Amino acid sequence: MPELPEVETVRRILTKYVVGKTITDCQIFWNKIIKAPTDSKIFIKEVVGQKINQIDRMGKHLLFILDDYVLISHLRMEGKYFFTKKDEPGKLQHIMVLFELDHQFQLRYHDTRKFGTMHLYDKRTYLEQAPLNKLGYEPFDERITVSYLKNAWQNKSQPIKTTLLEQNVIVGIGNIYANEVLFASKIHPGEKTKNLTDQDYQNIIDNTKVVLQQAINEGGTTITTYHPEPGMDGKFVQQLKVHGRNKMKCVNCQNEVDKIFVNGRGTYYCNYCQKLK
Repeated sequence: MPELPEVETVRRILTKYVVGKTITDCQIFWNKIIKAPTDSKIFIKEVVGQKINQIDRMGKHLLFILDDYVLISHLRMEGKYFFTKKDEPGKLQHIMVLFELDHQFQLRYHDTRKFGTMHLYDKRTYLEQAPLNKLGYEPFDERITVSYLKNAWQNKSQPIKTTLLEQNVIVGIGNIYANEVLFASKIHPGEKTKNLTDQDYQNIIDNTKVVLQQAINEGGTTITTYHPEPGMDGKFVQQLKVHGRNKMKCVNCQNEVDKIFVNGRGTYYCNYCQKLK
């Protein structure tokens, strides 16, 4: 699933191509992707004629800022956007939504798993609507402090890995970067959240910023199918310290990296560097 660095990379690429263009038509081939409005015909009616003025991001969500509306797109597992000429050939089988743009261009939303979602809301109220109204702060937000995390997490008995994956306190962290942040912070992924110290909280804050910024700089992480545009891979995969490195040597201590499952999520860590309290 694309996490914050991957979605930010997609945002930057799409900004180059589609900002300033007007949606002249829209076709929906999988109605279940459209979550709001629930009637896809209304979605089409409202989006056609709208100019794409800006593309923002909140956590893992892309925000297409239109004239009167905001289109919120969550890529989920396999969602991708392709900017093409209208007559450009390509795989049409998995195109779920097709936006016709002026000057004979298209923006094709491609999703082999059909897990992605789109919400279209009035520009004045979109922040008050699901899914954005339940999100926490961006990892780089100065409001994320030790006291903020303690207030939110100090009574949680669940593993810290599970807590990091929730989006209601800090947004944008998924499985890959949770593994990397916890390794950098020397915290066992199975540690009960309520056992964390103030220094643990500070380490999470600091390392989340460092890891995510490095990943953004490298265009994200390509492990299987993530390609922000044709022919482009996320190069942060070359800098992963634990994720995907089961039985390989820890970059810090040369012991083996282990793989376990925390609440069903594949979790990589060094049992020597990241000890349970």
